[in-house]
Formats: sequence, structure tokens, C-alpha cells
Amino acid sequence: MIQDLCVIMLTAGIVSLLFKLFKQPVVLGYIVAGLMVGPYVLGEAWISDIEGVETWGQIGVLFLLFSMGLEFSFKKLLKMGSTAVVAAMVIVVGMMLSGYLIGQLLGWGSMTSLFLGGMLCMSSTTIVFKAIEDMGLSKHHFVNVCFGILVIEDLFAVVLMVLLSSIAVSNSFEGSELVGEIMKLVFYLVLWFVLGIMILPSFLKRFRKHLNDETMTIFSIGLCLGMVMLAMKAGFSSALGAFVMGSLLAETLEAERVERLVKPIKDIFGSIFFVSVGMMIDPSMLVTHWLPILIITITVIVGQIIFASTGTLLSGQSLRVSLQTGFSLVQIGEFAFIIATLGQSLHVTADFLYPIVVAVSVVTTFLTPYIMRLSIPTLHFIERHSSEGFKLWLENYSKIRNSTSAESLWKIYLKKALVSVFVNGVVTIFAYVIYFSYIHPYFESFIGDGSDGVTVLGLRWPEFGIKALSCALILGATSPLIFNIALKHTNNSEARQLWNTGSMQKAFLSGIFILRLLLSMAFVFFAIANIFSFNAGVIIVLSFFVVLAFSFSHSIRKRSRKLEQAFNQNFTAREISAEERRAMRNSTVKSLLNYDIHISEFDVSADSDFCGKKLKSLSIRSVSGVSIVCIVRSGMHIFIPGGDESIYPGDRIIAAGSDSQIDAFQKMLDQSINESGNREDPAMVSLEHFTVSDSDNIHGKTIIDSRIRENAHCIIMGVERNGEYYMNPNPKMTIEIGDTLILAGETSRLKEFVNG
Repeated sequence: MIQDLCVIMLTAGIVSLLFKLFKQPVVLGYIVAGLMVGPYVLGEAWISDIEGVETWGQIGVLFLLFSMGLEFSFKKLLKMGSTAVVAAMVIVVGMMLSGYLIGQLLGWGSMTSLFLGGMLCMSSTTIVFKAIEDMGLSKHHFVNVCFGILVIEDLFAVVLMVLLSSIAVSNSFEGSELVGEIMKLVFYLVLWFVLGIMILPSFLKRFRKHLNDETMTIFSIGLCLGMVMLAMKAGFSSALGAFVMGSLLAETLEAERVERLVKPIKDIFGSIFFVSVGMMIDPSMLVTHWLPILIITITVIVGQIIFASTGTLLSGQSLRVSLQTGFSLVQIGEFAFIIATLGQSLHVTADFLYPIVVAVSVVTTFLTPYIMRLSIPTLHFIERHSSEGFKLWLENYSKIRNSTSAESLWKIYLKKALVSVFVNGVVTIFAYVIYFSYIHPYFESFIGDGSDGVTVLGLRWPEFGIKALSCALILGATSPLIFNIALKHTNNSEARQLWNTGSMQKAFLSGIFILRLLLSMAFVFFAIANIFSFNAGVIIVLSFFVVLAFSFSHSIRKRSRKLEQAFNQNFTAREISAEERRAMRNSTVKSLLNYDIHISEFDVSADSDFCGKKLKSLSIRSVSGVSIVCIVRSGMHIFIPGGDESIYPGDRIIAAGSDSQIDAFQKMLDQSINESGNREDPAMVSLEHFTVSDSDNIHGKTIIDSRIRENAHCIIMGVERNGEYYMNPNPKMTIEIGDTLILAGETSRLKEFVNG
């Protein structure tokens, strides 16, 4: 095992280093390294335990998805808006259908074709952003659009893995089973989202001072593996559990810290995963299936360009942004390997599918930077050959889609009410499952044969008392949730406005209230019916009065408000913290989306030639075209700085401009660093010993009169005289012949003084 790990890591390190030198993605290097040490190229002598490597690779999948979850965040999903959702859905539907049809045309089975479609519908977050970074496009507006689409695709990939697993196991496309699996997945995600937001941020905040880097790393990995176990017990994949826990930690203030701590572990096991992917490639099989590889590669490139560009355009983005987005997503990424591994482990896909998909991924990844460069020429071609009417229609469509229109009162009210009922209902169901599975049986164990005691409602008193205590416990614990199901948002501002608009609105509001009341009664009915053996009529009456009591209880209302406040504080803590550090508020940034202008941030390096100069001397606007709207300095914001404002090392410059203007300013910054890169190294501080002789003109003078500090730019730290040391000597101490002075200062000036 040690030998296998040594071979894998050394080969992966050397090959990935070569790929970096040639400016290629490191992931490709790992796959090539796996190909080299795999059984199909150099024989099995290199790796003695291939199954062990695959096990490490599965651990790598967990850490990859855990890290993706840390970058995901449920809040980001809620804030992506229609652009990412619309574009991602168009891509997913279009590419899945294309992949399935290609598989059928190639004569592959339905299950293999279905898995192929799933592999082709998701691009690689790692590859896309690596290419964007290498090409210097990270400040462009389309990058945010790409990120949003990739976030939605990552979430869909997790859902797709669950659905494909269900289809593969049942070997059928039964709609009822799929709906059941989707509902089960939604229930699982909502449940852990709510519980995680309620518990995790508060826990980490409480014990923050005790969580050093070591403890935080162990704790985070423990949480990840714990959620993996829960997901597997619930019938989901281990990858889903890792992704969910990463998403929960992404909502905490410790998200960046956890991401930084876990990154080295993710890099190690992730590299082993990609090496294990390469080990499964049989070059002879690639030669045999060169035609499917070519067809699928063309399908991925052309399909992603068409569907991603169309989806982004339909969401309201400009033609430029849409094409840049479409030409950036022309590859299949990490999830394709994970889905391919899933198909192989379930034995539902053909053996040749895995190496074919890996080969397609390698080719498309290699071509990504070159294809991205074609987006602007394609834009110019379309503009030259498009009619003025078409251009005007695109411009008007973008403005209409991006304009902010007020939602109707009914839409706002129903959204709030449905979310409240659904979330509180899911948590209540979970509480009931836990209680009646593990806690209520404990109460029943104390119930005897009922031979003693007073009869109450047909039950002997000991039995009645224990059951009443059990019922009070579960209803008391879930009372704030049941209260929210019945009454939350029934008297908010939207409900009051609708109530005052007419009798028809009142009738609809009354009907919704009655439905919510009946649903809350159903939860109470279920609890009582599972504890007592009353007839249905009695339980219905009791349920009504219990809900009525909950509705008028000030303590329950107060507990409900506290739970909501705690949830909102935990949910928004990271966002509030980031907003306080952000140079420009989100509202300012969003107000510019309808124009060809956006906000970008630039950090001024200490080596930049900008440092120490005033804005008016740099001619930033005349050279690049950007406008400096803010300078952030040590937490202080200088909005709309004047020309006399100077730039200091570490300043963060907030600039507004178009993509081309932002690029020009970035070039100015880069050139300022390059020009200052030939400066001499900064002076070093050192200690030197200097023995005073009779030829030195400082003997007989006091330390202060010798002017050593002024002339040599150094200070006397100590004096050795006749075997005695005087540290930090008095400035009025007289320097004598034979004294050894201990000097501290700039190395070059000290040597000049000592030798001099």
C-alpha cells in the first residue's frame, strides 16, 4: 500500500508539474499519470492493489463534493435569480436529450444512453475557472453568470445521481417512484438545511475560541463523514451527504477557514481519485471507439455553445455575455467521472462508456481555452450579419428581463405562506419520526397491566398519566412549529392589504387559513392517535382545542419568534459580515446590471509603482477609461476619491467600467508591478560588532554626540568593555578605545560604517 501511494503521488506530482509548465489543467495531468501507472500501459507491477487505490479514490470523491458544497451555499442558490436557473435548465435538458439520442444512434442500450446524457449535461467548475484565470478574464461580467450556472448544475448533479441510482436499481422509468425519490430528496435537503442552520452556526460561534486549526479540521471532517453515514442510512449516496454538509458549513462564519483547512486534504485525495480514473483507461479501447469519442466530443462542444448561449440569452443577458458564457462551458467535468463510476458500480452501463467519457473530458478540457477565444470573433460575425431589427429586439428583450417589477401581493403572500408551511411541516414530521421511533417506546415500557389505579376515560390512571406525559412532551416540543403551520404570515402586511381590497380576497384568505388550520390539526391528530386509543371524533375535538390553545398562547408565540430570529441571524450572519467588508453594496452593483458596466475590485501590491502617487498623476481614467469609485484602506472607505488622493500599499481600488476598460486597468496595474520588479531588494536589518580604535573619530565622545544614528542609520544596542556588557547603554555614556559596539541597522549601511 505504501509503495502504491508512493508511485501514485510521485507520478502525479511530476506529470502535473509538466502540465503546469505547458499551462494545461492539473486535472489532465492526474488522469495522464493514472494512465501511465495503470495496468494497461506499464503493467500491474507498478500498482499492486488497484482495489485499494479505488477505495482512496472514493474517499477523494467525498472530499471533492465536500469542497464543492463549501463553495455552493444554499443562500447563493436562492440569490442566483432567473439567469442561472433558466440557463442551467436549458443546458441540462438540451444536453441530456442530446446525449441520450447520441447513445441510441450509436446502438447503445437505454440505460447506457441515459447515463451518457447525465454525464454530458454538466461542465467543470474547476476547468472553467482555471481557464478564466489563465486568460485574465476573472473581472469580466460573464464570469458571474458562469458561476451561477455551474452552481445550479452542481446541485442538479447531486439530484441526478439519486435519480439515476433509483432508475438503475429498479431498471424502470416509473413516474411514481421517481416522484417519490424526488420528494424524499427534497425532504432530506430541507430538513438538514433547517436543522443545520439552527444548530451549526450557533455551535461554532459558542466554541470558536476553542477551535484552533487542528480541532476545526478534525471537527469538519467528522461532520462530513457523519452526514455521509446519515445519507447512506436514508438510502442516498455518500456523495450527497458530503455535499450537504459542505453546503451547511458554507452558511457559517467559519466557511472560508474550513475551506482553507480542508483544501490540502481535498487536493491529496482528489488527485488519487483522478489518478484512479486514468488507471481505468484502456488505450486500445480508445482506438477501437475513436468514432464515438469524436461524435460525443463534437456534441459536447456544439451542444454546450448552443444551449448555454441560448439559455443565457433567454434569461435576459446580452448577446456578448451569452456567447462568452456558452463558449466557456464546452467541457464535461468531475461529475461525469462520478456518474460514470456510479454506473459501473451498479453494473448498468457498458464497460466502454467510462474510458470514452474520460477521453472526451480530456479532449474538451484541452480545447476549452482555445474555444473561449472564439466567442468575441463569433459575436462580431453575428453582429455583422444580423439585421437592425434583430439587434433592437435583443436589446429590448434584455432590458425587459432585467427590469425590476413589483411582485403581486398574492404572489408574495403565497410564497411566504407556502414556505412556512412546508419547512415547518418537514421539521415536524422529522420530530415525529424520531420521537415515535425512539422516545415514545421508552414511555410505554413503564406501562403495566393497568390493574391498579383509578379509571380515567377508559384507561387506568398510571397508564393514562404516562401516555399524557408522552403526548404533552411531543406536542410541547413541536408547538412552535404547529403554530407556524397554522398562523405564520396570516396577519402580515400583504395579508392585511389583501383583506381590505374586497370580499373575494377575504374569501380566498379565509379558505387558505382554514386549510392551514386543518393541516395543523392533522399533525396534532396524528400525535394523539398514536398515543391514545380514543375514537376519531374525540381526537378531532381534542386536536381542535389543542391548536386553538397554541394559537392564543403567548409563550408559544414567543418561542416561535425566538426560533425564527435565531434562524435568520444564523442564516444571514456570513452575508452581513461580508457586506460590512464589501467595498460596494450589493444594491449598487445590481443597479449597473442593465448597462455595459460593472464593478471590479483590485488590490494594490506593495511592489506596485502606483504606491505613493496621487490619482491625478496616474491618469487612470484617460488611459483605461475606468472610474475609481472607492478606495478601501484598513477598513476605511474613501468614496469618489479626488485627484489629490494618494495610493498606498494594500489599498483596494474599486473601479467601474466595461469589460475592455477593466482589462485596460488590470494591464496598468500589472505593468506597474513589472516596472518596479527590477528594484533592488529591500534593505535587510542585521547586527554587527565594531571595536573602537584610536583612529576612529568617535572615541572620547558620548553616544549621542557620536551621531552614529544619523550618519550610519544604526543604533547602539550594547557596549562590551573590559569583559562587561552594557545593554541599551545610556546616550551620555562615553565611547572609549577598545570598546566593542553592538550595532543594529541596515546591512549595507552597517558594513559601510564598520569597514569604513
